[in-house]
Amino acid sequence: MKDKSYGAVMARKNEIMKQAIGIDYAIFENEGLGFDYERMMRETGYTLEEMQDIQGRTGVGNTPILEMKNLTALARKLAPEGKGARIFIKDEAANPSGSFKARRAANAVYHAKKLGYKGVIAATSGNYGAAVASQAAMHGLKCIIVQETYDSRGVGQPEIVEKARACEAYGAEVLQLTVGPELFYEFLLLLEETGYFNASLYTPFGIAGVETLGYELAVQMREKYGKDPDVVVCTNAGGGNLTGTARGLIKAGAVDVNIVAASVDLSGLHMASDTHFNKKSFTTGHTGFGLPFTTMPDRSDVPRSAARPMRYLDRYVTVTQGEVFYMTEALAQLEGLEKGPAGNTALVAAFSIAQEMDADQMIVVQETEYTGAGKHIQPQLSFARDNGIDIHFGDPNTQIPGENIVLPKHPSLIKAVDLDLVKIKKSVIKNAVSGLTDVAITQEDLDYLAIESKTDTAFVKEALKELGIL
Repeated sequence: MKDKSYGAVMARKNEIMKQAIGIDYAIFENEGLGFDYERMMRETGYTLEEMQDIQGRTGVGNTPILEMKNLTALARKLAPEGKGARIFIKDEAANPSGSFKARRAANAVYHAKKLGYKGVIAATSGNYGAAVASQAAMHGLKCIIVQETYDSRGVGQPEIVEKARACEAYGAEVLQLTVGPELFYEFLLLLEETGYFNASLYTPFGIAGVETLGYELAVQMREKYGKDPDVVVCTNAGGGNLTGTARGLIKAGAVDVNIVAASVDLSGLHMASDTHFNKKSFTTGHTGFGLPFTTMPDRSDVPRSAARPMRYLDRYVTVTQGEVFYMTEALAQLEGLEKGPAGNTALVAAFSIAQEMDADQMIVVQETEYTGAGKHIQPQLSFARDNGIDIHFGDPNTQIPGENIVLPKHPSLIKAVDLDLVKIKKSVIKNAVSGLTDVAITQEDLDYLAIESKTDTAFVKEALKELGIL
């Protein structure tokens, strides 16, 4: 019998992961700091054509792009003369399971069956769980979803509970845990005990599945409107959404598109804190995931994450919880589209950024999601009130995460806030060299860090000097 203590399980995590994914990540490691990301994506993933075929077999992909004419008109009323870009959304809610995560799951579950695994396991509290469960049902595989659901009082967030119901409806077994380090521990134990496939969000084939979204987006915009969009906005949490979309756009030749990451500002709330866990009203697409995963992508459940958003993003903005709730209702009442909160995070940012752009330009929100009983505005706001959160109309800029939710009293108050990209880039470099002592930085290391931070070697050298490395 293997030692099942926390320390022992964590000590053999790389061995467990290798067995559960079928990838020897060590072969992609360079001698210094970095690894060969493109080789990993090329040798362990699928071509774009293969991904399109795999997804098409289960009805995934080829989702429509919709123009938000009424939201565009409202943005133009608030914008300076001649400003107000046309706003579009790619309706990923049309996928089986109701979100873009079906693209990642389709590839992951197909790959698991191809390798001969009898079942799949995913650790997720979000839409990905339902996507994996849906795809597993289609392929005849067993499925276990591990969720971080409750605080120590046994109180669960309505959106997470809603997603558990969805997973169970597809025939998956759902293991619900309290917030804390037990999630990864239980996940590793299950992988080891069952021999199932790790349908991680962060594998090469999972991220590559989202490339079809970016590729489709470019092709559809050219076919319908004669050109690539000027800006694409991606809700950003673990980074796979943005990474895959950006890579797909590049494969379509849409290399001049400005890529914007958008997260809900939950600064001050710690995602692993029992007392903070139910003080937030968003389970994903927020800074508690977005910033740590952007600056330290390999904090994920695989040795090297294929989600590396900092390699691709051009701008990173935050929006508030109140603005997303407001935009969710505006989308329903102005455009007749009822969608969940994750995609509407990017829509808030697009509505604000459109007012900076010329009227003949186009901005696309690259994903939407389904909505359901636990994901609606009212259960979320009721849950917030039950947890002592003050809710009122006013200026969203005055919000204090964990204390209040401020709904904008007028749409002119909806403003995306830019994060300091220079600071984020330096954090990427700092985290990459963390723990190094008496190690010479090679030119290969400098080149790797420049790609990781989307800068150049001069920037990297200056950042390393500030850290006392060079």
